[in-house]
Amino acid sequence: MANIDFGGTREEVVMRDEFPLEKAREILKDEVVAVLGYGVQGPAQALNMKENGINVIVGQWMGDEEYWEKAVQDGWEPGKTLFPLEEAAERGTIIQYLVTDAAQMMTWPNIKSGLKEGDALYFSHGFSIVYPDQTGIVPPENVDVIMVAPKGSGNSVRANFLAGSGINSSYAVHQDYTGRAMDRTLAIGIAIGSGYLFPTTFENEVHSDLTGERGVLMGALAGLMEAQYNVLRKNGHTPSEAFNETVEELTQSLIRLVDQNGMDWMYDNCSATARRGALDWRPRFRDAVAPVFDELYQSVISGEETRIVLESNSAPDYKVKLDAELREMRESEMWQAGAAVRALRPENWNQ
Repeated sequence: MANIDFGGTREEVVMRDEFPLEKAREILKDEVVAVLGYGVQGPAQALNMKENGINVIVGQWMGDEEYWEKAVQDGWEPGKTLFPLEEAAERGTIIQYLVTDAAQMMTWPNIKSGLKEGDALYFSHGFSIVYPDQTGIVPPENVDVIMVAPKGSGNSVRANFLAGSGINSSYAVHQDYTGRAMDRTLAIGIAIGSGYLFPTTFENEVHSDLTGERGVLMGALAGLMEAQYNVLRKNGHTPSEAFNETVEELTQSLIRLVDQNGMDWMYDNCSATARRGALDWRPRFRDAVAPVFDELYQSVISGEETRIVLESNSAPDYKVKLDAELREMRESEMWQAGAAVRALRPENWNQ
């Protein structure tokens, strides 16, 4: 493991050059990796492992025609490499439980009955293990319980793999029955195309992940954008100007500079006027939202956020309500303006 300095704190991370794909293949040569769920993470992890020479099968509800057909279109063959959920779990030796958190709760009795001594139960999120009083998921003692959590959506996991870069992932071992749990974990992490792997625990992963999704990564980002857009519109700016100054410049320019060399480098490569104003207002925004983040984190660790997720996502009208909420966002003036702005990008001129 490489010992890396992260801002004054040293952490051990696993790099691909010290844990090469050949080593991962050797560790996994006698395993059957069953990827359960072909929705968000499932396709990316399954295809990446398949193309890296790992023995992979896919499990999906036959009644969910959309995702079953997607798996078929991606080359998985019914009866050979594509099976109903429970059958795939029984055939696998490493069972990647990648259905939604709510679906894990609902399918667990059938999946648990198919686990064999020495199998590995794999997660990409600590949710179900950390909140067993809500999910009812308590693995048997005679299996390994492991996790690799890519720090990006399934689309990013796949795109980065195809680009040859990989995406960073955290990893953890919750239960080591076989004595091989760590090797299995790191081998899978490399096989799915991780850029590097950093250690965590199931608890820390789910606490940071739920906070991040509701905070900077999605919830806070969308809320901040809406607030600034609305202020600009209220003060007479056109939709195109408000959207460009709020979203387009961030996503098409500034965030790429942050990605390259960090926030200070982005500041230093903007105008003196922009830099001065950003430096002055940064602490005001930080201090204004800090109490909201404290409240959010407490809601996560208390289990309140998981209760809301399970209750909402298990409801019979879940998809109808979700579609309505996303449609409201999509059809808002801000994101309608965004669709128009994106259509004007040069790469879209001939489409």
